[in-house]
Amino acid sequence: MHSPISERMGFVALMILQIILFMLFAVFVRYGKAALPAEVPGLFQEHVSKYPHFQDVHVMIFVGFGFLMTFLKKYGYSATGYTLFMSALIIQWTILVKGFFHMYDGKIELSLEHIIHSDISAAVPLISMGVLLGRTTPIQLLFMALFEIILFAVNEYVALEILSICDVGGSITVHAFGAYFGLAVSLMLRPKKEENEPGQYEAPTYTSDLFAMIGTLFLWIYWPSFNSVLADGTAQERAILNTYLSLAGATVTAFVLSTMMSHEKKLDMVHVQNSTLAGGVAVGTVCNLMIGGHGAILIGILAGSLSVIGYRYVTPAMTAKLRLHDTCGVHNLHGMPGIIAGLGSIVYAYLATKEDYKYDLGAIFPAMASQPKNLTSNHIIGGYERSARAQAGFQLFGLFMTIIIAIVGGLIVGLVLRCTCFRKLQKEEQHQDELYWEVPELKSE
Repeated sequence: MHSPISERMGFVALMILQIILFMLFAVFVRYGKAALPAEVPGLFQEHVSKYPHFQDVHVMIFVGFGFLMTFLKKYGYSATGYTLFMSALIIQWTILVKGFFHMYDGKIELSLEHIIHSDISAAVPLISMGVLLGRTTPIQLLFMALFEIILFAVNEYVALEILSICDVGGSITVHAFGAYFGLAVSLMLRPKKEENEPGQYEAPTYTSDLFAMIGTLFLWIYWPSFNSVLADGTAQERAILNTYLSLAGATVTAFVLSTMMSHEKKLDMVHVQNSTLAGGVAVGTVCNLMIGGHGAILIGILAGSLSVIGYRYVTPAMTAKLRLHDTCGVHNLHGMPGIIAGLGSIVYAYLATKEDYKYDLGAIFPAMASQPKNLTSNHIIGGYERSARAQAGFQLFGLFMTIIIAIVGGLIVGLVLRCTCFRKLQKEEQHQDELYWEVPELKSE
């Protein structure tokens, strides 16, 4: 079962999966109107492309996430390689899975917006991968990702289309979902009591930390695009401004608290690499709202503080008491900041008024607007003209629902990975590239 032949068969199965995706694309996927040739020669069609935003999000997914996870001293190939491999496969899978919720005449329309949505969705299994980094095989990761995307797509559809919650930056449906799904899987795969200590290679080096810092910088720089890519008009500008200020507030706070809380009262690279980004997560759900520059900074301060506290106290406690291992500290960067975002959305939804938002109100909170005249069917629970108080209640329910679905789904997937014939890494095999990669021998100087 653990022979090189069985491992090769696993990758052959993935090639078969790629062929199946090709066939599904051939049957169900067609270009959307924006990608089709003009029907009348010479007709000018105004088209405002979101490709610059798409590029930024693309860099975050493939470079930012990948390099952020290179901090382990012997897992750099796997961190960057599996990020590329998983994202390339999951983006195709997501186009299909999410496309089945929005089919036209039995076909899925392919457009740049669909690729953007799929790029953002790829962040979900990558976040979960951060929890399990170095403790699973690539086949286990792909199996987890395929099923996670299905649950994610269902939860996102219910939250955004049926409950009609506000979550433009995906802090609830993307970050919190990915974090608690991954934590639930990790709980089911937790080690025995006698193997609960950190692995031999579960630590950084000076060089690996520098590489991880590259990921941090890319994520920090491009996070405003991630949060604002799905917004339009003035809401998009607010999303950019608020995200930037929240990141700044989190960064300053993380540096200060790191020197106060770290073991040697010095800057801890873990805090600098991760807690500085917590503001981008925590403001994502409300980044397009009228929170003001001061509100964005406050959210960043709260997120940066909670993230550092999490790395210093919460993560070690989860490992010691629950044997719940979170390799990248995803709970502190995506989980708890995602909850802050959800709670913030409850407050700001309750305060939302037509006088403050004017025509933006219906774009940000569709259920609070008047019902469109040409609407033939209404799938929003409670209908239109929802009160601010009711919208706040739906924001709370959406947050609660997302976390529950993520945890239950993660427990089920973790149970499957634990109880089936999937190849499982032994303690001495974890957190190193040599098992699946050709690694050059390093000559001592």
